[in-house]
Amino acid sequence: MIVVLSMVAAIWGIGWALGAPVIQRWVMIGVLLAAVIVAQLLLPEGHPLRQATGGDARLWLLLIGFAAMGAGYRRILRRLRARSLSKEAVDEKQNGQSIEFTETEINRYARHMILREVGGVGQRRLKTAKVLVIGAGGLGSPALMYLAAAGVGTIGIVDDDVVDGSNLQRQIIHRDGHIGMPKVHSAEIALRELNPFVTVRPYNRRLTEEIADGLMAEYDLVLDGTDNFGTRYLINRAAARAGKPLVSAAISQWEGQISLFDPAHGGPCYECIFPEAPADGLAPTCAEAGVVGPLPGVLGSLMAVEAVKAITGAGECLRGRMMIYDALYAETRLMKIKPRADCPVCGSPH
Repeated sequence: MIVVLSMVAAIWGIGWALGAPVIQRWVMIGVLLAAVIVAQLLLPEGHPLRQATGGDARLWLLLIGFAAMGAGYRRILRRLRARSLSKEAVDEKQNGQSIEFTETEINRYARHMILREVGGVGQRRLKTAKVLVIGAGGLGSPALMYLAAAGVGTIGIVDDDVVDGSNLQRQIIHRDGHIGMPKVHSAEIALRELNPFVTVRPYNRRLTEEIADGLMAEYDLVLDGTDNFGTRYLINRAAARAGKPLVSAAISQWEGQISLFDPAHGGPCYECIFPEAPADGLAPTCAEAGVVGPLPGVLGSLMAVEAVKAITGAGECLRGRMMIYDALYAETRLMKIKPRADCPVCGSPH
């Protein structure tokens, strides 16, 4: 085998020194390897020439197969790079942020770029997108991680809580060593380690009426991962005023629900569907009623999927529909939801 590999290296080196085209060098190497495989197949076992060239044709076929796979993958990456660095992509700027991808980024997002529904254009949209995630707990944890992994360029995190040991059963973005640390900083560490190409903006504060409008004005899309109705109504009002799509989910025990509230594009807002908060005791929190650990992972991941679709324009989002997931009985239901004309947030003015 060493003899054959040395000959391959010699062919490549001599061809390079003589200025032979790369395709000619590969053709010569191909002829050599074909001759080696023929010799392995035709010569009797134990023949000196067969032993000197590896002794088994299957070994060479495996090596050639792996080399072909590697070359094919590199070719796909080159094509993706060419698409992502087209004149339109290089000239396109959003908020002064360059959308040129490095080789490392192209390799990182290759599985997105080869998706017909995303492609290079969709990945550029993700890179220039700004998403605000309110709540870095059970729902926010997987949503934040998948948004960062997907390459969303700027991610804002709003939460005023600190990591507690009881969070770690389901809030997978946090670590035992981060107990006592503000959740936004714990999440920031995890996201920067996951993807250094994204910008993370931590807001270690509670969302209030005073800051909601100004904060949402800086972002394209909002994700609500909070666990109390007062904050949900506040987020909904601010998102509706700003005309920003709102991906909202909620969980309890074994069930969860998710929808995209987008009155600016004909869909209902959160208050259209839930005009009043339930009476005390009718909708207990996770701390009061419990929650199975993986459930927020399911709903939080769905939030990230809806965000990616909303940003890239892929598929059909949950605008005008609500998905209800029952983990205990493995059931998923979809129900249509409509704007309410008398909604005080987004309804027709009287």
